[in-house]
Amino acid sequence: MSEQNQTSNTSHYRPVPESVMTASRSELNNVELNILDGKLPEDISGHVFVIAPVGSVDSGGLPYVDGTPIFNGDGMIYRFDFDKPESARVTTKIAKTPDYYADLATRPGSKYEKYRFRNLGMGRVSLSLGLRNQLSTAFLAMKFSPEESDRLLLNLDGGRPYEIDPQTLETVTPVGSNQEWRAQAETPLKFTFEPVLSTAHPVFDPNTKEVFTVNYGRSVGNILQAIPLIDDLDQIPEEIDELLERLAEFVRVEYIQDFLQIFFQFSDNLLQFYVNLFAKIAGVDVDNFVYLIRWDGKGDLERWRVVLPDKTPVKIEQTMHQIGMSQDYVILMDTAFQFGLEQVINNPVPNKKGVDQTIQAFLGRPQSPNTTLYIIPRRQLKKGQYPLRNDLEVEVVAQKVVIPLETVHFLVDYENPDNQIILHLAHISAWDGAQWIRNYDKSPYPPHNPVEPRLHGMITNALDISRMGRYRVDADSGKVITSQKIYDSRCTWGIGYYAYRDLSTTTIPNRLENIYWTSLGLWKELISDSVFQLYKDYKYRAVPTEELLRLADTGIPAQLYRIYTSDESLKIGDRYEFPNGYMVNSAQFIPRGDIQGDSTDGYIFCAVLSGIGNEIWIFDAQDLASGPLCQLSHPSLDFGFTIHTAWLAEIAPRNASYHIGVRQDYQDIVKQRSKDIQELFEQEIYPHFEG
Repeated sequence: MSEQNQTSNTSHYRPVPESVMTASRSELNNVELNILDGKLPEDISGHVFVIAPVGSVDSGGLPYVDGTPIFNGDGMIYRFDFDKPESARVTTKIAKTPDYYADLATRPGSKYEKYRFRNLGMGRVSLSLGLRNQLSTAFLAMKFSPEESDRLLLNLDGGRPYEIDPQTLETVTPVGSNQEWRAQAETPLKFTFEPVLSTAHPVFDPNTKEVFTVNYGRSVGNILQAIPLIDDLDQIPEEIDELLERLAEFVRVEYIQDFLQIFFQFSDNLLQFYVNLFAKIAGVDVDNFVYLIRWDGKGDLERWRVVLPDKTPVKIEQTMHQIGMSQDYVILMDTAFQFGLEQVINNPVPNKKGVDQTIQAFLGRPQSPNTTLYIIPRRQLKKGQYPLRNDLEVEVVAQKVVIPLETVHFLVDYENPDNQIILHLAHISAWDGAQWIRNYDKSPYPPHNPVEPRLHGMITNALDISRMGRYRVDADSGKVITSQKIYDSRCTWGIGYYAYRDLSTTTIPNRLENIYWTSLGLWKELISDSVFQLYKDYKYRAVPTEELLRLADTGIPAQLYRIYTSDESLKIGDRYEFPNGYMVNSAQFIPRGDIQGDSTDGYIFCAVLSGIGNEIWIFDAQDLASGPLCQLSHPSLDFGFTIHTAWLAEIAPRNASYHIGVRQDYQDIVKQRSKDIQELFEQEIYPHFEG
């Protein structure tokens, strides 16, 4: 349908399933899944990889007792094997990087406790050692030569990508050494684990055998590395904390909020002035920078600094959660998702409600309502800078495009005839994936009761209906040639994860005709008043706020649906509505049988959460409406809120030669640190990667 609302069917509201808030850190080895209902298709094959955050080394899994967001946690890799007849098995392993072992060795009560890490908003930080790279978001499948087995990268927005062994699930090597990545800022704090911003979704071109990713920094957020006040904030007396809570309530009064909104509109330039002044005093580099990185799977990283046609640097306001690629272009996007050291200020002291509440009241802002893209011609990428060789920087010019409505996930047709790019955007209207239910949050419904503690740390709901968009863009001029947008009153509330037929290690589809999407639905319990106030005046609102609250009071279930996309039409071709009280995550397309067929010839794998527990549902990709063909589970399978996926036809031990040793990677950094930290590496970190 076009951009208009439909009359919603009523449904009986059920609470958010508690299983979405729990996750086990126990690793499983080749556990046979039980078939709860239906029959496993005879021609299903291959291996599905799923990633999910499962809490920290000192939390014992999820949930957190202090309301830390569930997305902050070590990544658990789940591999579901469908390589034997009438059998589905699961093997799991936590992604264990050097900073994971540093986290393990600095837990409270340990010898190195003074260097401990703590959860601060969406990140886990040590004021002595730096930022954890928790590798909990997305995979990238790749294959650079016929002699190699299929390879897998594991990625996070806030850290270097790491390669894992698809068979053992061991974390093998970072892509690029520490010396090849630039930290979000350079500060006097001298972190051992520098905060690095990249993308959770790098891209691989099986035709040219190239991986593209990014490395960038943002100036306003960068200064936060130079504010080592968090330990002091933790000592604030309860009386002061209670006073701050009352101040936050006052600030949230509507006319005060209106004043702050006007003030912030005029204060951004002033804020940047003080940021620059503070940076000079503190000796902090607050330069905005964006590097496009290319990697051939075996050698050093090659990079280009991305600038606009007037030679000014590209400035990323939020994140580059995802990037895209066509035959002749690389597409960078400023995505509606926040991740970085600003999270330290976002939630500096989880157990001090007043501090957090006051900061949110004064500084909380909605995401940008527009999508900003930067299109880079691949023909410009002739010879870049190799950081390890001390080369001079090389610039590449990007064309800027701004499209109304914000986006986190998007896809790109590989074909770009006449230099025209086809973009498939999931517009998550009035939704911020980096916002979560806080331990002080209240409901927007009178009498504004506190949100149930069992949901503290859960992602908040979309506060307007999401839209599907298809755009044809002239890559050289940045002009949007055609624009199609639709939404559906049942399907597109909180668009989540996507799936399509993609044999990405060997071939890539020229055009995307059918794309499968999941949606969160609309849950009354996941609307907090603080976030509701941020988005009540959303610029592109389609559903009035009064109607939004009415619909959420009834509830709209989670959905799995297929979008058919072409120049002539953009429509929902098939759909399945989950039972009330169920959530769906992590959709993955599995080709049918011998992997020959069209873009609907296969199965859709989904992780499903309910009041009963965690399950895997398998759908016929050609007939979603008929419901799942098979439902799988096991008492030990406790995965919580899962994220992105990958599929490999076969797995084998990793046989690539590329490898960066941990000692080689860190020794020059560690020798500049205290003897205590040097001992920490020698005794608690290096031994896990040597011998």
